[in-house]
Amino acid sequence: MADEVAREIEAGRLRGGERLPTQRAFARRRGIAGSTAIRVYGELARRGLVVGEVGRGTFVRAAAPHPGGAALTEGAPPRPSGFGPPGLQAPDAGQGAAVVNLELNYPVVEGQSALMARALGPLARPDVLLEATRTAAPDGTPEAREAAATVLARGGWRPDPGQLLFAGNSRQSIAAALSSLVRPGGRLGVEEVTYPLVRAIAEQLGVRLVPITVDEQGMLPDALAAAHRSASLTAVYVQPTLQNPLSVTTGAGRRAQLAAAIRDMGCHVVEDGTWGFLAEDAPAPLAALLPERVIFVDSLSKRVAPGLTLGMLAAPPGHLDALARSLRSGGWTAGGFAMEAAVRWVGDGTVETLVAAKRADVRVRHEIVRERLIGVGAGAGPGVKGRFRTDPRSYYCWWELPPPWRAETFVAAAAARGIAVTPGPAFAADGRRAGQAVRIGLASPSTEVLAWALDTLVDVAVTRGG
Repeated sequence: MADEVAREIEAGRLRGGERLPTQRAFARRRGIAGSTAIRVYGELARRGLVVGEVGRGTFVRAAAPHPGGAALTEGAPPRPSGFGPPGLQAPDAGQGAAVVNLELNYPVVEGQSALMARALGPLARPDVLLEATRTAAPDGTPEAREAAATVLARGGWRPDPGQLLFAGNSRQSIAAALSSLVRPGGRLGVEEVTYPLVRAIAEQLGVRLVPITVDEQGMLPDALAAAHRSASLTAVYVQPTLQNPLSVTTGAGRRAQLAAAIRDMGCHVVEDGTWGFLAEDAPAPLAALLPERVIFVDSLSKRVAPGLTLGMLAAPPGHLDALARSLRSGGWTAGGFAMEAAVRWVGDGTVETLVAAKRADVRVRHEIVRERLIGVGAGAGPGVKGRFRTDPRSYYCWWELPPPWRAETFVAAAAARGIAVTPGPAFAADGRRAGQAVRIGLASPSTEVLAWALDTLVDVAVTRGG
């Protein structure tokens, strides 16, 4: 069935940028089970033929026509010789799947697995394993709360261990926090370009997202207050440190202004600190300025590993019961094994060692970014246009593309050369903005492959972007 859709794309019956029916509608039209439709769409995405945008749907990833008539990807060099960096196998002919995935963004450093394994060894003892695999309560154990308070501490702020709860990961932490604060139909203020999963969570909860304008320091307090005056906001979701995808870090002065505006508005905040561990010198979080109104969420996904992680929430005392109910009812409580592993990783210094290693790793990757991407854009090479937004401490780069590029056509052109990047609209709170930008994840490939991928993206932009 995926082959049939692929042939329709090849023949031009499904054109670049065209939206496919929902998976439910596709299943109904074809007379198949919903689970089969999910597999078909997954296979099409794996081949690089379609791209899914959270909250918008699934779109054909083929190139759109150039204003002059030629497709932006027309004339792309044939694969497989020269397709992908040395040492990586090209996908089967006709699949169009990327071999370097710069959508994923999970930092891994040398020796990480061995370091993690050292602390997990004692968990293999039957008596310890039995205890670690019991169901965990939302507030975990005293040892877990102390370990989490150590991990969350930053900018002179350390949460009270008695105000900590646990989820399976950061996404579940966000979902639990929002469901405990905002009822269906409520309004949630978010940065105009924000974490895509927040859009998906809001849709599931029946919450309306309200985009708030940002500048080089993050969310604008005046814009936030104006949105609240227009129609009351119940809560605000914000990433003040190394915001994903713009890499913006809000300064201490702006944080104080935001805190004052939110206090006047009388609403609550979900503050996401997931990437904040990379910015050692970042100001104190909003949770330190508004302890009665902020739920601070974070996890070990980026510090350690996404497959065995722990979500952490620091909440005002008066909101702990509601948040615990939300965690239980949503099935978002943490697993006991992950919690016990986290306690050991914090206690033996594994987390601290990995954080230091990843801070060093991101600096090395930014040398490559400056040399291969931003330096070229500044005139050191063939003249890539557009605007790059990043931070030397950040594992991602936001590229506002030059005309005539649109996000989807550039994504398709990059995929034709073996690279997957994320289209800007996936991050737009209203699903419409950021149509001329892409996010480049820097964390997942080796540094050699990253250098090759950035060179190739520059070549794509110069050759076809004008």
